[in-house]
Amino acid sequence: MKKNPYNIIFGKEPPEVVSRVAQKMEILQAFGDEPPAQQMFMVSGVRGSGKTVFMTEVAGELARDPDWVVVELNSSGDIMKDLCEHLGSENSFAKIFKDASINLSLFGIGLEVKGSVPISNIQVALSRMLESLKKHNKKVLVCIDEVVVTDSMKVFAGAFQIFVRQDLPIYLIMTGLYENINNLQNEKNLTFLYRAPKINLKPLNLKMIADSYQRNFDLDYKESEQMAIITKGYSFAFQVLGYFTWMNKGDYTKALSDVRLYLDDYVYDKVWSELSSKDKKFLNAVVLSEDGKAKNVKSEGGFSDGEYSVYRDRLIKRGIINGDEHGLVCLTLPMFDEYIKSHYFSDI
Repeated sequence: MKKNPYNIIFGKEPPEVVSRVAQKMEILQAFGDEPPAQQMFMVSGVRGSGKTVFMTEVAGELARDPDWVVVELNSSGDIMKDLCEHLGSENSFAKIFKDASINLSLFGIGLEVKGSVPISNIQVALSRMLESLKKHNKKVLVCIDEVVVTDSMKVFAGAFQIFVRQDLPIYLIMTGLYENINNLQNEKNLTFLYRAPKINLKPLNLKMIADSYQRNFDLDYKESEQMAIITKGYSFAFQVLGYFTWMNKGDYTKALSDVRLYLDDYVYDKVWSELSSKDKKFLNAVVLSEDGKAKNVKSEGGFSDGEYSVYRDRLIKRGIINGDEHGLVCLTLPMFDEYIKSHYFSDI
C-alpha cells in the first residue's frame, strides 16, 4: 500500500513538497560565487511556514558537493565547541588538521598531534581549522534552526563576523521567528546582522499545491484548486490538509474538521499565546470588519491612525497578516479567523 505522501511532523522534510525555487537559487548562487556574494542568510516566517524544510533543501543541495560539509547546530548549545567537535570528527578532515599541526586535545575532541602545543582558545582553533580547509578547497555550511538569543549564540555570531573578515570558507543559514531574529540583530556588537540578507517565507504557490493534490488524489483540477485555496499557501496547512484527506480516502470535505483541530492544537494555540493583547484586539477587528479595509478595522478596534500602523506593521512582520494591497489587510493563516472568533473574548 502506498504511504501517505504528506507529513504532519514539524521540522521533518515530507515526501511531497512545494519547492521555493527562486529563494533556494538565491542562496546557492550567492554561496557559489567566487568570491561569494554572501556568506550568511537569515530565514524568517510564522510558525509552520516551512523554514526548516527550506533550510534542509538548501543544505541537501550543498551536501551533494564533496567540497562542502554541512553542520547542523543547536542555538541553545555550546555552538563554538559543537562546531569544533563536528569538524574534528569528520574522518576526511582528520589528516588535514594533523598535517596542519592543529592539536585540539584541550577541548576533549581527541585530535592530538604529538610535538604540537595544544590550542587553548576555541576561536583560534576554529580559525586554524578553517584556514586548513580553505587550502583544500573545502567549505563549511553551518545551519541553525529556530535561533534564539543565548550567550553562546552571541559569541558565535561575533566569531562568525571575524571569520568572514578573515576570508575563511564558513557559511551560515539561520532560521527563526521574526521577533527572535530581530532580538539577535539588536544585540550590542551584532548590528552587522542587519546587513545580512533576509528571506521572509511567503505563501507557497497555489497552483503547485493544486498540482500536488491532483497528482495524489482522484480529483478533477477544480477540486484540487479548491483544496489549495483552503490552505492559503500556508506550508503546514498544505501538509495537514493533504495528510487528513489521504486518511479520508481523498474526501477533503471530511478532512476539514480534523485539519482545523490539528492547526489549532499544534500551531494556533502557540501563535496566539505569543501575541500581546493589542495584537489580539487588532486581529479580532480584522475578523469583525469582514472586508479588511483599514477604515473598518480602525472602527471595529477603536484604533487611531498611529495605533493601526504600529500593529499592522508588527503583524505583517510576524507573517500573520498580509498588507500587500493598499488600504487592506487579511489573515495569512487558514481557518485562523474561526480560531480568533472562539478565543478572543475568552482571553479578555
